[in-house]
Amino acid sequence: MAKGPKDQAVSERLPVARVAVDISLAHLDRPFDYLVPARLDQEAVPGCRVRVRFAGQLVDGYLLERSETSEHQGKLARLERVTSPEPVLTPEIFDLARAVADRYAGTLADVLRLAIPPRHAAAERDAPRAATSPAPAPDRPGPGSWDRYPAGAAFMAGLAEGRPVRAAWSAIPGSAQDGPDWPGEIAVAAATTAAAGRGVVIVVPDARDLDRVDAALTEAALDHVCLAADLGPAERYRRWLAVRRGQVRVVAGTRAAMFAPVAGLGLVVLWDDGDDLHAEPRAPYPNAREVLALRAHRTGAAALIGGFARTAEVTQLVAGGWARPLAGSPEALRQAAPRVRAAPDEAELARDAAAMTARLPSLALRTARGGLAEGPVLVQVPRRGYLAAVACARCRAPARCATCAGPLEVGGSHGTPGCRWCGALAAEWSCAHCGSGRLRALVTGAARTAEELGRAFPGVPVRASGGSHVIAAVPAEPALVVATPGAEPVAQGGYAAALLLDGWALLGRPSLRAAEEALRRWLNAAALVRPGAPVVVLAEASQPAVQALIRWDPVTFSERELAERAELGFPPAVRMASVTGPPEAVSDFVGTAGLPERAEVLGPVPVEPAPARQDPPAPEPARERALIRIGRRDGLELARALHAAQATRSARKDGGGVRVQLDPAEVA
Repeated sequence: MAKGPKDQAVSERLPVARVAVDISLAHLDRPFDYLVPARLDQEAVPGCRVRVRFAGQLVDGYLLERSETSEHQGKLARLERVTSPEPVLTPEIFDLARAVADRYAGTLADVLRLAIPPRHAAAERDAPRAATSPAPAPDRPGPGSWDRYPAGAAFMAGLAEGRPVRAAWSAIPGSAQDGPDWPGEIAVAAATTAAAGRGVVIVVPDARDLDRVDAALTEAALDHVCLAADLGPAERYRRWLAVRRGQVRVVAGTRAAMFAPVAGLGLVVLWDDGDDLHAEPRAPYPNAREVLALRAHRTGAAALIGGFARTAEVTQLVAGGWARPLAGSPEALRQAAPRVRAAPDEAELARDAAAMTARLPSLALRTARGGLAEGPVLVQVPRRGYLAAVACARCRAPARCATCAGPLEVGGSHGTPGCRWCGALAAEWSCAHCGSGRLRALVTGAARTAEELGRAFPGVPVRASGGSHVIAAVPAEPALVVATPGAEPVAQGGYAAALLLDGWALLGRPSLRAAEEALRRWLNAAALVRPGAPVVVLAEASQPAVQALIRWDPVTFSERELAERAELGFPPAVRMASVTGPPEAVSDFVGTAGLPERAEVLGPVPVEPAPARQDPPAPEPARERALIRIGRRDGLELARALHAAQATRSARKDGGGVRVQLDPAEVA
């Protein structure tokens, strides 16, 4: 149907709309001007969702602003419709999204997909309107357990006064009955900020941590909402709208909550910043730590970033003067921390039959026995499954799949070996090197460990937590709790002891962050143990990470890590970009990117194929990766050059997709 004169009329007031179209092509990463029809004048408000015609197709977009004139010399198309007059994109979030895209060589469209949830029309229609005022500011709370920190009172005073105080927080294992009291300390900081009339954004790694923070905020009688992926689209959008409309000013959530549109932001909190769940797996791959630090810097908000461990990135923030350390007093640490020992050599296994059965040195076995007399004992195992890796029993060569050459594993006590990559069974496996058909365990998983402990401690309940079956909490009764890292349940009153098995599996990973990540996982598990209770780690005591665990000194370890990386030219002492794709595309990209003179290119080198997901596996084209590093001061210049190179490729419609990632979480 042809449009009549009334439909063709253009608004007399601010007739030009500047629109960010939802297209991820780098060469189109800029706003486009459209005319506002008179019929849409009232609905077309800055921040609303619109539909526009672009290159002959209808696409979504956000109206950024309206103006009197346009710099475009040609004819302007009209807005097709306003999807919703709800102004979902605030100026602060738009500026943040643009800054994040620029930092990571991404596009604004990609970042806005992460920042703004999809519209749910029914939730938008039924949710209370913005006229509803937020709850009155609460009274300022007392310091709580922040008095265990010498600088805690000063930090709380800064929050109460609205100053941009920023802390690298080294949390102390807590004094609460049900385990570490870090959720309570976060709640006190949030309540102090809310009492000053300012908003709070709290980001934690996973739903279990979010449940604990939610409970602490509820106990503090603080009006808040939680944002998590498992809420469902309608409920999540309803809660997000309550924040956008200013009805709630304290938000807690997982990674996506870093973009929550809180009004009058006064504090950002990030717990356990080293957890890889804080790294966004979608382009442009931002990390919650960098986004929240950038957001605090741009808005003048306070920041509280920390955990039981400390990453080299946070130490970099301290070294640069952006944040100050916030750690407990030596006396508070002595009173709260467990007693950590490293197990002696595995030769002790031969001295005790029960130790041989449980695959534990005598020290670990004695610790478990003593702990079970007092309550539950935590056993941390690095790998899930039964036998996560197997080898030839005769020549010790790793057992490989005959179909795709992937590693074999055994799923149960009488299970047939199977491939971890393609899933093919290897019932008739024989070693390609010596011909033997017998297998031995290389890496024992949590299921096999639980089975062995059940035989070594008959009559003692064994509970397993990991994978798809994660337990949130366990009672105070004696039991062996076998868990993978990150899946450790909280024990009522704390664990009576803990065993941290197979430390070599964590320390020996081919990763720049192997030692840092091992210490983080150990500290998180040890923090669940009662003050002064024993913790045994099965690892070489001379390793720096093990020494840091024994002394409960993550700060010194992190400072050493940062110094070593600075000497070697590794992140976070430098900015680094990863360029991955077909060999010809990677070579062309790096060669024509117009990199800064100070940039150094490493590689390219072949990339190991990803695990196959079909049987038989389809042949995968060759891929290579090049690393580009540059000094931190020149990081934005590198990001601009990489974005321009992507724009050139997308404009030319070059084949062979190239993935560009700045500051990747892993540099193997």
